[in-house]
Amino acid sequence: MFSAIARIFRTPDLRRKIGFTLAIVAIYRLGSNVPAPFVHFPNVEECLAENAGTDGLLGLVNLFSGGALLQLSIFALGVMPYITATIITQLLRVVIPHFEALHKEGQAGQARLTQYTRYLTIALALLQSTTLITVARSGQLFGTTDVAACQNLLTNDVWWAQLLIIMAMTAGTGLIMWFAELVTERGIGNGMSLLIFTSISATFPGAMWMIWESKGFEVFLLVLLVGIIVMGLVVFVEQSQRRIPVQYAKRMVGRRTYGGTNTYIPIKVNMAGVIPVIFASSLLYIPALIAQFNTPQDGSTPPAWVSWISANFTTGNHPVYMAVYFLLIIGFTYFYVAITFNPVEVADNMKKYGGFIPGIRAGRPTAEYLDYVLTRITLPGSIYLGLIALIPLIALATVGANQNFPFGGASILIIVGVGLETVKQIDAQLQQRHYEGLLR
Repeated sequence: MFSAIARIFRTPDLRRKIGFTLAIVAIYRLGSNVPAPFVHFPNVEECLAENAGTDGLLGLVNLFSGGALLQLSIFALGVMPYITATIITQLLRVVIPHFEALHKEGQAGQARLTQYTRYLTIALALLQSTTLITVARSGQLFGTTDVAACQNLLTNDVWWAQLLIIMAMTAGTGLIMWFAELVTERGIGNGMSLLIFTSISATFPGAMWMIWESKGFEVFLLVLLVGIIVMGLVVFVEQSQRRIPVQYAKRMVGRRTYGGTNTYIPIKVNMAGVIPVIFASSLLYIPALIAQFNTPQDGSTPPAWVSWISANFTTGNHPVYMAVYFLLIIGFTYFYVAITFNPVEVADNMKKYGGFIPGIRAGRPTAEYLDYVLTRITLPGSIYLGLIALIPLIALATVGANQNFPFGGASILIIVGVGLETVKQIDAQLQQRHYEGLLR
């Protein structure tokens, strides 16, 4: 293992790529701690010191930004606008034929879709930064807190000052997008995934230190042990896949013989990744937001439905919240897998190139078989996602951790997924130059 790591730094090209990636990551983390203009940073620090956090969708965005959201930095929005734009572009392929045609055009069509994603990212950054500044002005960024500093987070709230803050945060999102593309082209791994990995990893020490201070060393060790076990199980499931054998018949093209090979279609247990968790968290934030806007400001009794939503959907440790969250993740997993994996398209491509599944006729029977396998394997995958997503909520109810608990939910899924993919890419780079790679 150590000799493989030494070979990484003895290879000039690989050493340069890793150094470039680490430099971009360092700049990204530096920008996450630079406050936006007209932000009263001492008041922000006081609110953070009082541990007046936020949950729901804002908590998820804060997690993906590495804590930059609550600091109101120039990188406050993090990678969330780009993630949202990418998901929207994928979903639009189902309802807009032009997007599906671009997806099938190859490299030129993918470049056009990427350009659309960039434009949509900037538009979403404008919208989200405007919402963030509005919430910060209202004093609700850190929830309902009695800390006076949380009501005065901006030094100047005139219109041109707010416009400058919005422009700075939007420009920060564009800069992050450029950083990610630079890492993808010149560095190691997927740039956007690595920036998300960096943001989430930056919150680990603070979250673990908070558990140590509040619950003691014994609970800290217990949480660490559970985290190692959960991480091992997540690695096992993320690497698990159902391999459907495929055979290609031999065919003559001129004087050459093509085909006659055996391969397989890998269907992962968790094909949806972390997307269902993001969908469910975003959707569960809507009832709390509606109830917040319908709560009387004069202290009078709110309507019964507002009280019920506030009691059941505001904190993540309520059983109703957990049950709805779990069911939404299962539903969104099936929904997203159905969009991203088309059995009919896969069956048609196999038939076009002379491929077939042993014992299954080509064409429609192959598509029905793939759909049958996909439906069966998605069920344990969706249950696994739901259980992993409930770990932070259970930790919130037992050890008093926040919803950004490091060993569960979107955190552990992204950390493990990006880590495995990056290690595989480094191993592939080593195997191009040496007989042995990083992995054995």
